[in-house]
Amino acid sequence: MTPRLGFIERVYVTPYGETMTSSKPGMIRIVAGESAAPKRKRAVEAALAVGLVLLIVVGAVVASTVSRNTEAQAVVPTPAAELKLGYFGNVTHAPALVGVKEGFLAESLGNTTLSTETFNAGPAAIEALNAGAIDAAYIGPNPAINSFVKSQGESVKVIAGAAAGGAQLVVKPEITSAADLMGKTIASPQLGGTQDVALRAWLADQGYKTNVDGSGDVAINPTENAQSLKLFQDGKLDGAWLPEPWSSRLVLQAGAKVLVDEKDLWDGTGTGKPGEFPTTILIVNQKFAAEHPETVKALLTGHAKSVAWLNEAPAEQKAGVINSALQESAGAALAPDVLERSLANITFTLDPLAGGYPRLLHDGVEAGTTKQADINGLFDLRALNEVTAAAGSTTKISAAGLGQD
Repeated sequence: MTPRLGFIERVYVTPYGETMTSSKPGMIRIVAGESAAPKRKRAVEAALAVGLVLLIVVGAVVASTVSRNTEAQAVVPTPAAELKLGYFGNVTHAPALVGVKEGFLAESLGNTTLSTETFNAGPAAIEALNAGAIDAAYIGPNPAINSFVKSQGESVKVIAGAAAGGAQLVVKPEITSAADLMGKTIASPQLGGTQDVALRAWLADQGYKTNVDGSGDVAINPTENAQSLKLFQDGKLDGAWLPEPWSSRLVLQAGAKVLVDEKDLWDGTGTGKPGEFPTTILIVNQKFAAEHPETVKALLTGHAKSVAWLNEAPAEQKAGVINSALQESAGAALAPDVLERSLANITFTLDPLAGGYPRLLHDGVEAGTTKQADINGLFDLRALNEVTAAAGSTTKISAAGLGQD
C-alpha cells in the first residue's frame, strides 16, 4: 500500500509553548499529504506537547531545588568528632607543646577528641595535612605558602600566629664571615622549609649560587635536626640554619658560633615589628574548616590560652612544662642552659605577621622552592579576632590584605 504521507519535517517547541519547524533533529510532525484529520486532533497533540514541556521545566526546577537543598544539607557546619593536630618537637612550637601538655587545647575542644602527631619539618606535615592524615598543624610559613600556591588557594588557611624569631645560622668557629662559606656544606631541616628558604635567600644576597639538588657554591644538605647536631659534632657539616632549640644545642653542646641571627635581617617592613619574623603559625585544612568552624574556633581558644600562658608563666614553671612536653613528644628533655637560651630568642604571639609574607614568597621563588603566585586569601583571621575580642582585646590582628580578618 502506498503511504499517504507526502513528506515529514522536524519541529521543536519553544520554552514558551510555541511550535516551530526546523531542519534540526526534534519532534516529527506530518505537514502535507496527511489525511483529513480533525483540527481538534492537532490541537490535542499540541496541548500534549506543551504539557510535556511544562512537565520537563517543572521537573527541572524541582530537581534543582532538591539538589540545592541536598547540597546545603551536606555542608551544614557541625562540631568535629575528632581533631587531628600536627606539630614539631621544637621550642618554636611551644604553644602546641604547652597546649597539649597543660590541656588547654583538649579542654577548649570539649567533646571533640584531640589526637596529635609530631613531625620534623614543614613539608612532611603539609603532606599529611593535604592527605587528610591531620586536620590542622603548627608549621613554618614557607610550607604553608607552598601548599596554598600548588593547590591554587584551595588547601590551607593560616588562622593564627604562634612564634616569631628563634632561627640562626650557626657555623664552625673558624668561619668568620660569609666569604668563608665557599665550598662549604650547610644543613637545613628540609628542602622548602622555612629555614631552608631563609638560608638560600641569605646566601643569594651574599652572591652565592645554590641549587635544590645540593649543588652550587655552597652545598645545602636538608637534614633532620637531630642528625645535624651529630654530623656537626663529627665534623661532617660546616654549619646549619636551624630553629630553636637546635641552634642553641649546636652552640652550647657542639661548639658552634652564630654567624647570622635571622632577627637581624628583618627591619619591620610590612609588619611594623623590627626583629620579628614568622617562625611558627597555625594552619587548618580548608575543607575541615568549612565543615567544622566551631571546632576551629575552639582550637583557637585553646591556642590563645597556651600563648598567654607562655607569656605570663614564671620562667621555672615554663621550663618545666616545656621540657616535660619535649620528653613526651621528642623523646628527650633539654639541658637548662639550652632551654633558657632558646626561649630568650623567641617571641610567642598570636599575630602571624602577615605583612612579612610577600617577602617570604619572594625568597621562596628566588630559592627555587616556590612558584610565583598570588597569595591573597591565604589568611582567615576572623575566628582568631573573635576569640581575642571575647578575651577583652581591642586590637585587631591584621591579614595585611592577604585574606580576611
